[in-house]
Amino acid sequence: MEYSLIILLLPLFMFLLLGLCGHKMSHRTAGLLGTTGLFIVTALAYTVAFQYFTLPRVDGVYQTLIPFNIEWLHFTEHLHISLGILLDPISVMMLVVITTVSLMVHLYSIGYMHGEVGFQRYFAFLSLFSFSMLGLVVATNIFQMYIFWELVGASSYLLIGFYYTKASAVSASKKAFIVTRFADLGFLVGILILSFYTETFDFKTLTDGSVSILSSTGGKTFLGFSIASWAMALIFMGGAGKSAMFPLHIWLPDAMEGPTPVSALIHAATMVVAGVYLVARLFPVYCMTPEVLDLITYIGAFTALYAAVVACVQTDIKRVLAFSTISQIAFMMVSLGVASEAAGLGYMASMFHLFTHAMFKALLFLGAGAIIHAVHSNEMSHMGGLRKYMPITHITFLIACLAIAGIPPFSGFFSKDEILAAVFEKSTFWGVWMAVVAGLTAFYMFRLYYNIFWGKEAEHEHTPHEAPKVMSIPLIFLALVTCVAGFIPFGEFVTSDGLPYHIHIEMSVAVTSVIIAIVGIALATWLYKNPNDKPARMAASMSGLYKWAYHRFYIDEVYQFITHKIIFNGICSPIAWFDRHVIDGSMNMLAWITQTTSYHIRGLQSGRLQSYALVFILGAMIIAIIAVICL
Repeated sequence: MEYSLIILLLPLFMFLLLGLCGHKMSHRTAGLLGTTGLFIVTALAYTVAFQYFTLPRVDGVYQTLIPFNIEWLHFTEHLHISLGILLDPISVMMLVVITTVSLMVHLYSIGYMHGEVGFQRYFAFLSLFSFSMLGLVVATNIFQMYIFWELVGASSYLLIGFYYTKASAVSASKKAFIVTRFADLGFLVGILILSFYTETFDFKTLTDGSVSILSSTGGKTFLGFSIASWAMALIFMGGAGKSAMFPLHIWLPDAMEGPTPVSALIHAATMVVAGVYLVARLFPVYCMTPEVLDLITYIGAFTALYAAVVACVQTDIKRVLAFSTISQIAFMMVSLGVASEAAGLGYMASMFHLFTHAMFKALLFLGAGAIIHAVHSNEMSHMGGLRKYMPITHITFLIACLAIAGIPPFSGFFSKDEILAAVFEKSTFWGVWMAVVAGLTAFYMFRLYYNIFWGKEAEHEHTPHEAPKVMSIPLIFLALVTCVAGFIPFGEFVTSDGLPYHIHIEMSVAVTSVIIAIVGIALATWLYKNPNDKPARMAASMSGLYKWAYHRFYIDEVYQFITHKIIFNGICSPIAWFDRHVIDGSMNMLAWITQTTSYHIRGLQSGRLQSYALVFILGAMIIAIIAVICL
């Protein structure tokens, strides 16, 4: 599988080609080049996946392969940074997910971005992002992952701020970049602690039992917690930032300012799952620190509920999907948090949901893009009754809504059922909690569906129309994948211990989850299918909760208060005053003294011989007088 290196190099080549020469190309040429390059990468990724999963297992386990690896920086005999490609079940699975969604986004963007200024630049940035994300998932060591992790952040910044003449897009890109940089600082510190004690960056060494972080740290503690716990919690901080976990979630809803295909690629299927992938990649290490897994569970469970409640009242369709993404990623985090070496169901369920969610959430975002393309608005109040004008978008969007709601036989039912089964196996409390979130998911998704395709038809300047074929084909393909992906025997390929797990439906959990989903859908149908005043009356009866949820519980305002009122005004302004008046004032005073003194003594170096002779004679006389007095 040495040719797997092409999977990385081809997107990088397309970025350089389109970035440097794109301005000389037509839109059609640039789009075809970018899409063709991704098609080749996707074909190679599927080939790698087929070859890898058809290799014979050793002791029932798929082996970890490293077809390419070179040493880059050498520190000690054991500690060095390499650049290479690591193939194991989760990295190969991620290759399939990333390339599939990226290819659909490239194809869709040919139609969606047609006529946009900077079309070639957009496709160059897509290629850069694909290269960065692919490099992240096949990294052989945690420092290589960190390099591509930061490159993913830079790519995200460029794509979110694509409309750089639009102030809101610029602000959103800076917000995403800054928030994730704070999280990544924790990630970097965690990497340094982990590598300092284990003397390795290598994933294979860290996860195969060759090195134990508990024994490496020698039981050392800091502030009551073990060094191992601090290291893994700080690494999770990086993952929480990328995956928009509370309280580092604030960047994701604003990131919807970027082009809608970007939302499908970055904020539904790839970048936001990087945090989940990070925890899964280091899962054997996390199992040594169960208290950190508990922390992941708490943060994930709270984030899932918080995001679901907020999604129930948003009116911008992309922001509904953004908070839905946050909630679904939190499902995956909770599933990893409740897993352990002895009970690995949560690990498999998390990866399974990552796989299925990538497909139907990308479908939802691309469907939203087709709707926005037709009505030229993100607001649900400007939609309604679109099923008559956009039949393909309507059917595919409905399939995605049924999948995310957990209705059989769509893929979301199977993966979410496994998550709920894993959570109930760990704790009844968290099982009920996540079941409630699943019910809210069904409600807000069908609230979105009915407001777009049913309800009162809004007035439009132009009659809405179905998206062109180049945009409809990705919708149909992703809808078909959503219909069949749940039947993939995922547990046969990806598990925490490498041994095959035979997925079976836990009937008590499945029946309960489906009933809860049906209740959520029924409530949404009663409130939103036909025009009525029930939603307004319900919002008025719970005006306090509705207002708080609509404003995202004022978390952004809290950040604004902390940063502007406390940090900027309370800390930075006094420091700036001290710098200007004390530090700069002291330097200015020294300069003034030097200048004034120089002005008054400038006559000493006038260049006139008579003046020098006079001074010399006066000086000699003074010295002579002093000598006489002293003698």
